[in-house]
Formats: sequence, structure tokens, C-alpha cells
Amino acid sequence: MAKVVISKKACTVNPLKMSQPIGAALAFMGVKGCMPLLHGSQGCTSFGLVLFVRHFREAIPMQTTAMSEVATVLGGFENVEQAVITINNRAKPAMIGICSTGVTEVKGDDVDGFISLIRRNRPELDHLPLVYASTPDFKDAFQEGWAKAVTKMVETLVETPAKGARRDPERVNILPGSHLTPGDLEELRGIVEAFGLVPSFLPDLSGSLDGHIPDDFTPTTIGGITVQEIAGLGRASWTIAIGEQMREAAEALERKTGVPFRLFDRLTGLAPNDAFIAFLAKIGGKPVPNKYRRQRSQLLDAMLDGHFSFGGKKIAVGAEPDLLFAVSSWLSEMGCTIEAAVTTMQSPMLEKVPANEVLIGDLEDLESRAGECDLIVTHSHGRQMSERLGIPLFRYGLPIFDRLGSAHRVSVGYRGTRDLIFEIGNMFMAAAHEPKPDDWRLPRGDVHENEAVTAH
Repeated sequence: MAKVVISKKACTVNPLKMSQPIGAALAFMGVKGCMPLLHGSQGCTSFGLVLFVRHFREAIPMQTTAMSEVATVLGGFENVEQAVITINNRAKPAMIGICSTGVTEVKGDDVDGFISLIRRNRPELDHLPLVYASTPDFKDAFQEGWAKAVTKMVETLVETPAKGARRDPERVNILPGSHLTPGDLEELRGIVEAFGLVPSFLPDLSGSLDGHIPDDFTPTTIGGITVQEIAGLGRASWTIAIGEQMREAAEALERKTGVPFRLFDRLTGLAPNDAFIAFLAKIGGKPVPNKYRRQRSQLLDAMLDGHFSFGGKKIAVGAEPDLLFAVSSWLSEMGCTIEAAVTTMQSPMLEKVPANEVLIGDLEDLESRAGECDLIVTHSHGRQMSERLGIPLFRYGLPIFDRLGSAHRVSVGYRGTRDLIFEIGNMFMAAAHEPKPDDWRLPRGDVHENEAVTAH
């Protein structure tokens, strides 16, 4: 059991943490025709917008209530109302997802009350769903904002089935955590459908941020689950939640509709996927397709091939709690030692991380603990640390802005785990055969000695 420690530094240096509002905004982007609206200053939205554009390399729909100093002091009702009216008139969204920020949370804006007033004063907006998530950026982190947004969508948009209504045995709800990529969701969709089941993902980034070019321009999200589909989640037979962060949303859905849920804390690794496939076979009533039996065999072979490279390696990991747990557990199973583990916020999963200690801190904390490691695993802001320490960096998580294809990386299922073994295993093999910086230094001496070294 890992010991969880909180950093006591006076300031954050090279932040690992990202804020709740942008986590919630990304969750809202998994709904078709949605416009995320950050209730705060223009800068709050601009920073989040730049982060997503650099990571996904796509057009990102985000708007702001543009709170000024005066509006913040007096209250933001007029800003929220005007933003909703303007977005409705210009973008014609299917839904507006409202996220609070630190400045409006400190002021204490009653956004739920604002929405009630808007409903009363503006009957022309009755058709437009407004979902509000309280996401102060001075506490918790990215995955908590995502989780809150999904929970609020469940509580606001899902319809309670009529008494005695029958559930569809083929329908299953999937609540993916923020650590899963659009590529991961596409992989999971194929696996679930192979068992004769019809999955509904909430949110569904595989439709909105998977890097496709739409036929027509739209100012809102270009894909994802529809508001109508969200309303009908109560007709499913099961809900599958992926990541501890999704437990609250799954429980809210069960309370509202009676749909039972099964939570998988990770889907990277052999044992978690065995459990996932067995569960799908049980609820789908079909045998495991030969395709996935073969993929399992390929994963076993990859584990045998790769364990020579992974065994005994020391790893430093910096990530959000669910991603930290998933990648650390899998690396430990491959024979690695988690030498340093740094995360962003408290979570029940931290004590389960296979490390002696998990620190809630920043990338400076990770750097101070990673000096003797063979690999650093974190997002692109770890690149300077990697260069200073001379340790390879495996870019994982969000944001990744100095590599292409981050949204399409797959690390779930048998196939995704197999490919992860190859990707990281190749890094270990390359590091073992690359000359160290000291190897390039010529010894002092005369020209003949240097020539002899060079020839050698």
C-alpha cells in the first residue's frame, strides 16, 4: 500500500496539474452540438482553448462569459444570460455546458439560480438544455472536473424510465474516464459491439475529437453522443464505468434509472482485460470471438518478448490519479519498479499504486525523485526534465503538443496493451544501445591519441 504525501512547497514549479474547468469543458465536448461555456474571465477560457488546440490540433469550441473586475464584484447574472442568448442565436447549439472558474466561485455566484432566472425570463430558450458544473480551479484537478460534468449531465439530462418499463438487454452505457483517448473509446466500441451489444458512451470524444474533417463547418462540437441518446441511457441493461473517477456518475445513473453498473479501475494489462471480456460475454450471452482470443495470445507473446527489457527498470510517473494507477500497475506487472509517483489530487486509487510513496505535487517534485530512473512517464511538460536528467521521456496523458497522433493512441484492451509493450520496450532497447554523453568526450592528449580513439 502506497503512502500518500502532500507537497508542502510554497509554490508550484513546472505544474503537473490542470484545472477542473477545462476537464469539465472537455467532457462537454463529447456531446454532439454542445458549446462549453466557462463562467469567468476571458483569460480562463483562452488558456484552456490553447491547451486543447495544441493537443488535439483541431478546432475547439469554447466560449466565455467574459467577466470583468466590475462584473465579478457585482455578480455575473447578466454576463451568463447574455452569453447564453448570444450562443443560442449564433451557434444554434444542442446544449450549453457551463463550467465555473476560480474567480466566480470565490465571488459565490449562484449559477443554478441564474439558470432558473433565465428559464423564467427567456421562454424562447426552453428548448435549450443548460448543464452547470461547479468546477473551481483552486481545488482538485482535471479528472475531477470531467467527473463532475458527466455526473451533472446524468442528473440533468437523463430521463427516469416509466414504472415497469423494460430495459433493452442489448444496450449498455459506457462512462469513460478522462484518461482515455478518442482512440481508446473507438477500440472499446469495437470490443463491446463484437458481443452483440450496442454501446452509448458518455462523453464520446471518439466522435468529436478523433481528427476527422466534417462535411460542413459548425461552431459547436462536430460529433459525440446526442442529447436524445443521453436522455435514453435509463433504457440500458448495464452501465460500465472506467476509472474510479466515474463511480459517482455511475451511482447517480443507477439512482435515477435503476441501471446497475460495473466499475473497472483500468483496462490496460492482461488481468483487467480478461475480467472485462468475461463480463461482456456474460451480459451479451455470446462466446468470446476468436479475434479477441487471438489478441490475448498476442499480448501474452508480447509480454514474454518484452519482459527482458522491462524487468528491473526504474520508472518515474507523473499523471492524474486514474492514469497514474493504470500505467503504474501495468508497468509493475511487467517487472518494473515505480521509483517515483507524483499526481495532482487525492483519490482512493492512490493507496493502490504499486509504489512506496505517492506525492501530490508538481513536475519539479517528480524531477527531484527521478534521477536514478530509466524512464519518465508524463505529458509533454516533462520534456525539459527529461533533457536535464538525460532520461528518456514517454509522453502519456494530456497535453501532448510536441508529437502527432496523441488522440489516436490506444492503450486499452489486449491490442492496446500489446502495442504499449512494443512502444515502451523499444525505448528501453534504444536507450541500452545509444552511447551515453560521456562516451563522446575525447580524452586529453596529442593528435595521434585522438585519432586513435576516433578510429577505434
